[in-house]
Amino acid sequence: MIAIIYSGSRYANWKLAVKGEVVADFKTVGINPFFNDEKFITSLLNKNNKLIHFAEKIKKIYFFGAGATSAERNQIIENAFTKFFKFSRVFVNDDLLAAAKASCEDKEGITCIIGSGSNAAYFNGKKIVENNYGLGYILGDEGSANWLGKNLLKAFLNKKMPLNLQQFFSIKYDLDRKQILDKVYKNPNQNNFLSSFSDFFIEHRNDIFIKTMLTQGFYLFFDTYLKPLLITHGNQQPVYFVGTVAANFQDYLREVAKQNNINIVTVIKEPIYNLLNYYAHKN
Repeated sequence: MIAIIYSGSRYANWKLAVKGEVVADFKTVGINPFFNDEKFITSLLNKNNKLIHFAEKIKKIYFFGAGATSAERNQIIENAFTKFFKFSRVFVNDDLLAAAKASCEDKEGITCIIGSGSNAAYFNGKKIVENNYGLGYILGDEGSANWLGKNLLKAFLNKKMPLNLQQFFSIKYDLDRKQILDKVYKNPNQNNFLSSFSDFFIEHRNDIFIKTMLTQGFYLFFDTYLKPLLITHGNQQPVYFVGTVAANFQDYLREVAKQNNINIVTVIKEPIYNLLNYYAHKN
């Protein structure tokens, strides 16, 4: 039995499979070693009945997640998993490699993530080629749910949002200025709070204010991440997108791509299905 885990900061998707056949499929809260320590991860595993039931049967675990970007951070996840899954080999990598494996498989290409966070990289068919992206929800994440949430809150607090949207926002979330600022500056996992407004964008996707914010985020993503990679690695490289924001607003994303003369090969909402298929054939 193998386990595939694809984790953002808010949620982690789990699939347990035998010879490609899924025997368990569920979600937990996100596992991000940037925010979560070994104790937190261990506690999370010990509270899940499905994991307790299958723990001794799982022989290989492939974990991919936001924040798993250094040997030190990856060791936090590996330590917790190794103690819980006593008979498993544990492989920990970041979400960019997951996106590359899900979209490019073993061929070269440029893989882009726009989900709760955002990032992009060139994949040479075997590994991600390092770059200077991935600055996180404070300095980066252009176009992502974090970026969108941050700009939505700014527009609400500064009364730059159209009145009808302001009213919808107030009714849906019932948040005042103090509550918002406390959640942003005083509570842990501010990135989860910022990315929690995705439903509002989906519900009002046809509003010109919302569409403008979405397309502005995508333009920034293209200018910041994608165009420099195409210049460096060649304009003919296939381009793939992964992530909930990319998928939920695929029409706007492709519109921006067309205006930049960029062809998007595929947009994958949940790469874990592709990852399961990939690793099922490797075991």
